[in-house]
Amino acid sequence: MTKIEGALNHQTGVQNVKVLFNASKIKAEFDDSQTSADDLANVVTDLGYEVKSSKVKAL
Repeated sequence: MTKIEGALNHQTGVQNVKVLFNASKIKAEFDDSQTSADDLANVVTDLGYEVKSSKVKAL
């Protein structure tokens, strides 16, 4: 598990996280009543990584 996956998995409402390093993407399943894509982007930024955009797609 990567540092990013570990940090995001500890966020309230996050069910599943997968970091796709080759594509420079993160796929996360989360309950949007408990957290948001912006909240998750802030966690990644706090770890020292740059977030270029956060796009949310409903499943």
